[in-house]
Amino acid sequence: MTKISLNMLEIKTKTFLELTKQELYDLLQLRSEVFVVEQDCVYQDIDGKDQKALHVLGCKNEKLVAYTRVFKPGDYFEESSIGRVVVAKNQRQFKYGYDIMNASAEAIKHHFNETTIKISAQCYLKKFYTNLGFVAVGEEYLEDDIPHIAMVRE
Repeated sequence: MTKISLNMLEIKTKTFLELTKQELYDLLQLRSEVFVVEQDCVYQDIDGKDQKALHVLGCKNEKLVAYTRVFKPGDYFEESSIGRVVVAKNQRQFKYGYDIMNASAEAIKHHFNETTIKISAQCYLKKFYTNLGFVAVGEEYLEDDIPHIAMVRE
C-alpha cells in the first residue's frame, strides 16, 4: 500500500487483496452512484478485472470521494491504463479529478515502471484529460451507449 496526502485528499494505493471490506464496499458504491445512477447507464460494473487492478482511493475526512483503478501493461490494454475514474458529485468543485489522476499516473510509474498510459475516456471529458497530457487517438466509439474515445499519454 502507498499513502500520500494531497489537497486535503488522502490518497492510498492498494492491491485488491489489501482492500478492506469497507473500502471495497465504498468504492463499489461510489462507482454505482456515478456510473449507474447519475449517468443513467445500466452496465456490468463488476467485470472480473478488479482483482488484477491497483486501486487508487482518494479519501476526505475518511470518506471515499475519488477513485480509479490502474492496470499494468497487458492486463487491460497493451499499455498501462487507468479506468473507472470517479469523483463524488458533491466533491467535484474541488478538482479532485486532477489529484486522483495524477496519483494514478504516479502509481503506474512507481509500481510498474511505466509512463505510457492509455485510457478509454468519455468524450465529454476530453478537455479534462487533455489538460492532464492525454492525446486522443482514433475515432469515437460507443461503450455502454456512451460516446468514448481512446486517449494516450506518453
